[in-house]
Amino acid sequence: MSGVTATRPGVPHRVARVLGAILLGIVIGMTAANVWPVLLLSLGAPAAAAIELVFLAAYIYWVAGGGSPRKWRAFRADCFRARALAPRDWLWGLMAAISFAATIHASIVLLFRFVPYPAEAFHRGYDFSFIPSRSLQWLACVFSAISAAVCEETGFRGYMQRPIERRIGPTAAILISSLFFTLVHLNKSWALIGMVPIVFGAGLLLGSLARASASLVFNMIGHAIMDVGLFAYWWTQIAGKFPQQPISQTGIDRAFVLECAAFVLFLWLTLLSIRKLSAIRTSS
Repeated sequence: MSGVTATRPGVPHRVARVLGAILLGIVIGMTAANVWPVLLLSLGAPAAAAIELVFLAAYIYWVAGGGSPRKWRAFRADCFRARALAPRDWLWGLMAAISFAATIHASIVLLFRFVPYPAEAFHRGYDFSFIPSRSLQWLACVFSAISAAVCEETGFRGYMQRPIERRIGPTAAILISSLFFTLVHLNKSWALIGMVPIVFGAGLLLGSLARASASLVFNMIGHAIMDVGLFAYWWTQIAGKFPQQPISQTGIDRAFVLECAAFVLFLWLTLLSIRKLSAIRTSS
C-alpha cells in the first residue's frame, strides 16, 4: 500500500510525555516557590517583598509565553492557560476561588473536631518571631501565600496538568497533578494522616477549576486566600488560636453542626461555580 498512514503515539511515547510533564511541573512550580523563603530569611520582610514582586512579575511574563526561547512561546502560553476573561468568567471564577478557600478551611476545622489539633506540629517551620512587628508578620504571610499560589498553580495546574490533559485526557491529568501536589507537601510537619485527603481534595478542586475556567487566574486567587489563612491562623497563629476541642470531649454541639453545614455549603458553591465555568467554556 502506497502512502503513509498517520498513527497515534504509542504507549511508551505517551508515558514519556506524561513523566516529562510531571517533572517540568515540579521544577517550574517548586523551584520558583522557594525563592521567597530565601529572600525573607536573607533580607527581611520589606526588602524581600519588593524583590519578590519584581521576581513574580518576571516569572509570570515568562511562563505565560514572553521572552526567549521564541519557539516555545506557544507551548508556554498554553501551559499557563493564558486567555482573555469575560465578565461571566470573573463572576463565577471569583465565586469558585472564595468558596474553595472557605471549603478547605472548613474541612480543617472539621478534622480537628474529630482529633485534637496538633499545634506544635503545625507551628514547626513557620516561626515568624524573627520579624519585628505584627504588621510585617502579616506582610510575610500575604507574600508567602501569593508566592506559593502563583508558582504552585503554574507548576501543577499549568505546566504539569495541561500537557497531560492533551495526552491522556482531563480526568487522568487532574488525578495525576493532585497526587503529586499532595506528595510534595508530605514532608511538612503538618502533613498528618488526616491532612492528606484534605490536600488531595484541594488538588482535585483546583485541577477541576483550572480545566473548567481554562485559566489559572482563579486558581491563584483561591490558593492565595487559602494560604493567607493557613499561614496567619493555622501555622503562625498571628490571627488567633484554634480554641475548640474534639467532639469526643464536647459532644455534638451547636458549633459542630454549623461547621458541618458550612463545609457542605461552601463545597456546593465551589462545585456549582466550577460547573458554571465549564458551561461557559463549552458554549464559547
